[in-house]
Amino acid sequence: MQIKYKVAGDSALLIEFENKIAPEINNEVRKMYLAIKNKEICGVEELIPAYCSILLLYKPIEITKSKLVEKLNTLKNNLEKFNIEKPDVIEIPTVYGGEYGPDLDYVAEYNNLSKNEVIEIHAQRKYLVYMLGFTPGFVYVGGMSEKIATPRLDKPREKINKGSVGIAGSQTGIYPIDSPGGWRLIGRTPLNLFNPFREPPFLVKAGDYIKFKKISEDKFEKIKKEKAKIGRVKNA
Repeated sequence: MQIKYKVAGDSALLIEFENKIAPEINNEVRKMYLAIKNKEICGVEELIPAYCSILLLYKPIEITKSKLVEKLNTLKNNLEKFNIEKPDVIEIPTVYGGEYGPDLDYVAEYNNLSKNEVIEIHAQRKYLVYMLGFTPGFVYVGGMSEKIATPRLDKPREKINKGSVGIAGSQTGIYPIDSPGGWRLIGRTPLNLFNPFREPPFLVKAGDYIKFKKISEDKFEKIKKEKAKIGRVKNA
């Protein structure tokens, strides 16, 4: 797989793979990301993985761009020898509809489905987490069925409650904090995806899978009150 290096300022480099959202490409992104982290290249400060690229921040005073690219090419040429751990699966308990998911009715009507059919379709798959962004811990995932794809709101809401599960086009995601947003809300989880006082602060990381599980309002309130912590399930 070809990799392109693009200058992104005087101290950043964009490592770009094939411009396509696909699990096999994201797998190469993860391999490269972990290979760079494990190598601990002098001067590299931060790595930000995305769907099909990695933004690398570095200190030009410690390593030149040409030397950095040389080291990256060495890693790239040996990625087939680099094994990554199997992903974790994070179960996301979710209340669908009602005050928790005010747009569920619209999503069902738009796609000529019942509300229960939308819920069943949404909760039946495992979704690959490609990246985190927009707000701290917001998960961008792939693999949602086109059967429930629905356009964004024409006018975004000024405030969306944290934990809200939404749909925008053919994507689904979770709002980790209270924030504005234009996704169609179909449910809400009581889990905290982002907690700055927790280590690590993010419940989910890129490369994980998430699986939505329908729960009752009573169960939602119980988990919320208990501030339950969800564990990771190995070997997705």
